[in-house]
Amino acid sequence: MATQEIALRLKALDRDSVLHPATALHTHQAEGGFIAESAEGVNIVDVHGKRYIDAMAGLWCVNIGYGRAELARAAAEQMEKLGYYHTFSGASNPPQTLLADRLLGLLREKAGLEKPSRIFFGLSGSDANDTQVKLVRYYNNLLGRSEKKKIISRESAYHGVSVASASLTGLPAFHAAFDLPMEGVLFASTPHHYRNAKPGESEEEFSERLAGELEALIAREGADTIAAMIAEPVMGAGGVIPPPRGYFERVQPILAAHDILLIADEVICGFGRLGSWFGSGHYGLQPDLISMAKGLTSGYLPLSAVAVSEDIWSVLQTGSEELGVFAHGYTYSGHPVSTAVAMANLDILESENLVDNAARIGSHLHAGMRSALGEHPNVGEIRGEGMIMALEFVADRTSKEPFDPGLAIQKAIAGEAARLGLIVRPLPSSGAAVALSPPLCLSEAEADRVIEILAQAVTTVMSR
Repeated sequence: MATQEIALRLKALDRDSVLHPATALHTHQAEGGFIAESAEGVNIVDVHGKRYIDAMAGLWCVNIGYGRAELARAAAEQMEKLGYYHTFSGASNPPQTLLADRLLGLLREKAGLEKPSRIFFGLSGSDANDTQVKLVRYYNNLLGRSEKKKIISRESAYHGVSVASASLTGLPAFHAAFDLPMEGVLFASTPHHYRNAKPGESEEEFSERLAGELEALIAREGADTIAAMIAEPVMGAGGVIPPPRGYFERVQPILAAHDILLIADEVICGFGRLGSWFGSGHYGLQPDLISMAKGLTSGYLPLSAVAVSEDIWSVLQTGSEELGVFAHGYTYSGHPVSTAVAMANLDILESENLVDNAARIGSHLHAGMRSALGEHPNVGEIRGEGMIMALEFVADRTSKEPFDPGLAIQKAIAGEAARLGLIVRPLPSSGAAVALSPPLCLSEAEADRVIEILAQAVTTVMSR
């Protein structure tokens, strides 16, 4: 633990030297921020020595928990052997090759996915989805379909912060003053039954209506201009919104009928978050392209992966006879240290049955949270799947009337929870909601403590 003098010095240096991502800069300059110093299991310790349960697993990503020496050893051993070499011009390294093969096997065996054929590596979910935009353009150009380029996303979706992936993101804060979204991105409705269903409309009827809206959107724009639709199996930062019953069952045939590719953004859902290995398998999707990151290394090192279907791969391969080099990739694509760490991370996920634990403890967490807060007059909805959850707060439970956004209820609750030793995340979506996404190694006792602290935080804030 740093001394208090050092801790204060670090906070001052941080304010004076770092441009923080996704941060209210004026507030940070006035108040400073949280500086983590160490972590183990599901707990994190700040520079003042205060201990917290991290119920967000960093940013939805530390699936195996903190402080795993196995990953440190994997990184050190690989650095000593081969710390870096590029993967351009067909160059490779053993960890990249073994990881690509392993990912294809997991997608097929754990999720029943039939299409994945090749893996492309990057470093973040943003660059994975940026790659997807380029791939669908490249693919359609090779097929001579120069007009088939638009991509359908969804309002409230989060897909990243690069120019292309931020354009796919359906949250206005990520567009404001950046001159985004770029041209060619269409937005379908958010599939949030609680907020967007008509009075008396069942989940199935709501899904049917959204499917009709999607068909109308395609008809209006022209199927020959639309290349793909991108979707998170469970929407993450946009509200933790699981699909309503029947939603993907209605959406997939519409896309197939119009030759529109499906991109599954598994950046949050992949590697056990839903209590299944992948969200696509959990909801019966058969995507053409898949984006993965976060839980791939449990955040210990940057790494992303894009799975490409055989149909797309074959067009890329044939097209190279005409175009030559596939001119896309990053200096650190297939980085040997990141891919070695990913292999060690997957070993832990499998050997310790953490995906099964996410399903079991996730059910306990959801049941306990509903027991503690399900009838609270200001809790409108508790939603999620497996080890991911959101609580949406309302001024009136019966009418679903939202709180005045100026009250920033979700930030107040997250702040009070932090004071009590629990990290949850106020969401950037339109409703007043906080998210939980704990490490998959969470125990039943730790889940009970999460429930206890959050219930206390909600009670305290609402009593004001």
